[in-house]
Amino acid sequence: MDADYIVVGAGSAGCVVAARLSETGAKVVLLEAGPKDTNMWIHIPAGMLKLLYHPVVNWNYSSEPTDGSGGRRIHWPRGKTLGGSSSINGMLYVRGNPADFDGWAQMGCRGWSFDDVLPLFRKSETYKQADDPEYRGTGGPLKVEDYRTILPLTHRFIEAAQQAGFPFSKDLNGREQEGVGYSQMTRKGQWRGSTAQTFLKEAQSRPNLRVETEAVATKLLFDGKRCVGVAFRQRGRDIELKAGREVILSGGAINSPHLLQISGVGPAEHLQSIGVPVVHDLRGVGGNLQDHYVARVSHRVRGEISINKLARGFRLAREVARFYLMGNGALTFGVTTAQVFTRSRPELASPDLQLLFTPASYDAGRLGHLERENGMTVAVCPVRPDSRGTIMARSADPFEKAVITPNYLSDPADVQVLLAGTRFARDIFASPAISKYSAVETLPGPDVRTDEQLTQYFKDFGSTIYHPVGTCRMGEGPAAVVDSRLRVHGIAGLRVADASIMPTLTTGNTNAPTIMIGEKAAMMIKEDAAVQVS
Repeated sequence: MDADYIVVGAGSAGCVVAARLSETGAKVVLLEAGPKDTNMWIHIPAGMLKLLYHPVVNWNYSSEPTDGSGGRRIHWPRGKTLGGSSSINGMLYVRGNPADFDGWAQMGCRGWSFDDVLPLFRKSETYKQADDPEYRGTGGPLKVEDYRTILPLTHRFIEAAQQAGFPFSKDLNGREQEGVGYSQMTRKGQWRGSTAQTFLKEAQSRPNLRVETEAVATKLLFDGKRCVGVAFRQRGRDIELKAGREVILSGGAINSPHLLQISGVGPAEHLQSIGVPVVHDLRGVGGNLQDHYVARVSHRVRGEISINKLARGFRLAREVARFYLMGNGALTFGVTTAQVFTRSRPELASPDLQLLFTPASYDAGRLGHLERENGMTVAVCPVRPDSRGTIMARSADPFEKAVITPNYLSDPADVQVLLAGTRFARDIFASPAISKYSAVETLPGPDVRTDEQLTQYFKDFGSTIYHPVGTCRMGEGPAAVVDSRLRVHGIAGLRVADASIMPTLTTGNTNAPTIMIGEKAAMMIKEDAAVQVS
């Protein structure tokens, strides 16, 4: 079962890398720790709430308790199936801001400016509503769509945001991200459009691509300072697979640094402390962890219907019928129907806040559980947090989960951005277009007004929206893990291609830029192979 290329992890980036490399005729083996994506809830967009704690298709990680999260552990769902987290996420398609990628380039990541990556975003997608071919693509495997069904509350929010001073953006992934606009989704018809159901689906008929599921990578194999293969366990059997050209890690911001560490690549002092022989001392592995930590502003709704009511009784039966008969309705919804991108301070060069509107409200104490009463919510998200954390292997055992220490709100600047975003959310809810449909603010609540009260609320009730990045940081210098071509510093034959290579978080949800990273990785691997042949 040897291969030219081994891709470890069939997630948002891994499916892209494997599909694109298989176009060359090279023999590609894609390893996925989870099962095939046959669970029905994966494919129904609204079914994501059923997957947040799923014991089979979710890794169900948990963060360490820290002061920024009020001493709480926070659940970290990550996809463990074909498509990875693109099979269990909220399906939002958000590229990020051009300044994100220009910032990477200015940090020394050559070839990663917005002008460099825009063609890759366009190559990936088919966006049928596109009216700007310079920015949007119409021929890629990834199907991007506007919402098919939009509840009146979302239109009210869009109007209210404009009344509060936020300009309307026709396309948040187009020329102007800043402002308020409707969300876009990765969807394939009425079904979820994961990278497994798009990129991988199109490639799986190629005889040179082999996909191995339920294959948990346990160790990278080395010949000196060259990676030559991967050891994995599949249904109780230990197997070693050799790579003639390269191994590409696409396990994500948790699993990629964890596999490097238990294989002997990482901070030498930590590896020695857990009994792992050091292959290469690379201190940046597992550092630079960043995530989007949010605080919610929720209101009780009157005079309109929210998802809370559509999810129960005769209305739910009607929505199920709409989904299967007409391909629209509430079951096609992702998590967020409208968004605002804005600056917490006017002197900033680009947005540092994302306000995510959902015509629904959730139980504050139970992740993903809708309240019975009508509600609507804005999640306030500082998109460029300054707080940093770590992902560290707990032991040499590949089946023992890593220690996740996100250090939320450890930098005071993040609290200030959250305070500004909460004020903006309250301004929008106070605007005439939507205030008439609010009975009362339920979170944080009308009595939570001072900065001190709000800060405590952020710590006690804040949560992640599941965008961990940065733990195999791209760049140069002692803290970097991979170079600009995603090659692991000091190790030949090994690259990382997933969200872990991001030097900094992007302005918005991370699935789309992670897919772009997969595209760029495959392109660079092909280019380097062509040079070696010549």
